[in-house]
Amino acid sequence: MASHAIEIKNLYKIFGRRSSEFVDLVKQGMTKTELNLKHGHVLGLRDININMPAGAITVVMGLSGSGKSTLIRHINRLIDPTAGEVIYDGADVCRMSEGNLREFRRHKTAMVFQKFALLPHRTVIENTIYGLEIQGVARAESEKKGRYWIDRVGLSGFENHYPNQLSGGMQQRVGLARALTNDADILLMDEAFSALDPLIRVDMQSVLLDLQKELKKTVVFITHDLDEALRLGDKIAILRDGNIVQQGSGQDIVLKPADEYITAFVKEVNRGRVIEAQTIMKPVSGEVSGPRIAADTVLEIAAKQMTEAGQHSAVLVDAAGKPIGMIDLQGIITAMVTPTTHVTAEMAAA
Repeated sequence: MASHAIEIKNLYKIFGRRSSEFVDLVKQGMTKTELNLKHGHVLGLRDININMPAGAITVVMGLSGSGKSTLIRHINRLIDPTAGEVIYDGADVCRMSEGNLREFRRHKTAMVFQKFALLPHRTVIENTIYGLEIQGVARAESEKKGRYWIDRVGLSGFENHYPNQLSGGMQQRVGLARALTNDADILLMDEAFSALDPLIRVDMQSVLLDLQKELKKTVVFITHDLDEALRLGDKIAILRDGNIVQQGSGQDIVLKPADEYITAFVKEVNRGRVIEAQTIMKPVSGEVSGPRIAADTVLEIAAKQMTEAGQHSAVLVDAAGKPIGMIDLQGIITAMVTPTTHVTAEMAAA
């Protein structure tokens, strides 16, 4: 299946019996607190505009109550918007008929939940092929697909186990296998790894990234954890009180936080795992010794490659292998500890 971008346009969600009456007031600047106090309605989302690239992972991040889970549920219309559009493959999901919406949910989207949402009376294989059963796929074909994805997520041999016989991490692998078995274009993951222990969570992130290299699904991933967002996201959108505060690549957000709220978020981030080597490169001058490193390599990996080669400098190359700049260990160290404003100044100088 070919993936398409998801385009969210001017999306508003107000919870309450007379929600549509208050859209104009919210557009005119009424705050979430004012709406609640004066009218007893709750503002969930305000004027959300996000383009979620096809074949990439878009992470929507925010603290509890920011609106991130409300947002993801608009994509498969588990929640109807008060105003706005969700465009996929030329169609507005928000205006689909019941029949078209049913087909969209069955064939175009799959969801992975925080609490696994496995059926306790069904085995691993039965949970995995549940979506195909709903679609009416023949048992032999659905089992073949299900066993393939069970193996791909590392659960081969557990096909006939029940959920209560599995660890949390294993149950979430079943949830992921179930979503992938449906072969949907869009993978919606709502705090999918948040209930897992830290080491298992990192392991599941690796599983997702490895699969995504091959599958190129359009993934929307919800999290409250910035480290997880930075590791997974090709694009990140940060929500606060139903508003988008900033969106862009992980590097954009770390290097150029939009306000004090974002600055507080990124303060403790390991910058070496986010900033790309080309961000701090200098022009090539004369003969440069050391390894040739891809320009989009993050600083932490670049430093490791340089030290393993016993060199203090390296040549950065583009996708075609052409030298485009150079870096040294001192520059890497400086970039990893320098305040954001200094790094961006260095970027401009380069």
